[in-house]
Amino acid sequence: MNTLTCGFIGLGLIGGSIARAIRAAYPAARLIAYDIRETSLQLALQERILTEIRPAIDAAFEDCDYIFLCAPVSCNNENLLSLRKYLSPHTILTDVGSVKTDIHRQTEALGLQEQFIGGHPMTGSERIGYQNSKASLLENAYYILTPSDKVPDEKKDSYRSLVEAMGAIPLMLSYEEHDFVTAAISHLPHVIAASLVNLVKNADSEAGVMKMIAAGGFKDITRIASSSPVMWQQICLTNKDNISALLKRYINCLTEISAKIDDGAAEALYEFFDTARSYRESFITASSGPIKTAYVLTVDIADRPGSIAAIAALLAADEVSIKNIGINHNRELAEGALRIEFYEEEAARKAAVILTGKGYAIQNGGTP
Repeated sequence: MNTLTCGFIGLGLIGGSIARAIRAAYPAARLIAYDIRETSLQLALQERILTEIRPAIDAAFEDCDYIFLCAPVSCNNENLLSLRKYLSPHTILTDVGSVKTDIHRQTEALGLQEQFIGGHPMTGSERIGYQNSKASLLENAYYILTPSDKVPDEKKDSYRSLVEAMGAIPLMLSYEEHDFVTAAISHLPHVIAASLVNLVKNADSEAGVMKMIAAGGFKDITRIASSSPVMWQQICLTNKDNISALLKRYINCLTEISAKIDDGAAEALYEFFDTARSYRESFITASSGPIKTAYVLTVDIADRPGSIAAIAALLAADEVSIKNIGINHNRELAEGALRIEFYEEEAARKAAVILTGKGYAIQNGGTP
């Protein structure tokens, strides 16, 4: 069997995580990469994730079984043009973008349909860059594949097997369906969250009472409004038709429920909330998805000096890293007043064991 050879154009958080996962699954694989950030390439080389780094897109990529386009989407046109002359017919070309229509149209215009399979690992982290990449980011995450109609079955099967070897869950969709699905479960929620935050901002008093008491549920449902405005500006521009169509449907839903509230329609209001609750509870619990999970514990503490410091010291002693910590001043969550957020699920679990072992009453919270 020939040695697996993979090329990376761009080596940030997602590209680096894929490279790490491939290295773990195929220790003998040849992994080469080009990135404008020399420090990322050198670090990956030192860690023996990469076997070779390149100063540009060149003939070194000719022998690749897979080439992953992992640079910002705005760079795809230029990178594809540079890469085209070095592409072997056997190479599977893929990307990692969250919107697929544009890249599919670009590859069609360049006559690359027979070897392009769009890829979208449904995972991520608020920490960016190769230095924060990790193979575990892909574990049990859905990895959507959007092959062109002209891609041979053997290439589809090969990529599916590679995704499984990385620990992810492959899901084949057309690029049109992918963009509609992600518009509904990821893109529209970000628009709604930002709109709700702006509504409260504009409706608040000069004293900022709404902002002062915003906690618990409001913070949870608007958490994603803290995402990068540049990224979401670009997503809205590249997937505008799907987002706009779904936004109009959502506006109609709001109009309907507004009328039911005005009419005091008790049964209709109950059904509205009950249907949503039942469907929400049917969701599969997973740590990965297009909207990142928040790993949160809420801890009941005494209202006296040193209480927060004592908890932080307990967790620090066991090397549990805290992402954020804050007090729910209004004790909206009846069983706790201190909200602690972690970077990873395992850290939250470890913290729960440590704190309960010391007699603290805690509750989980924050998973979307």
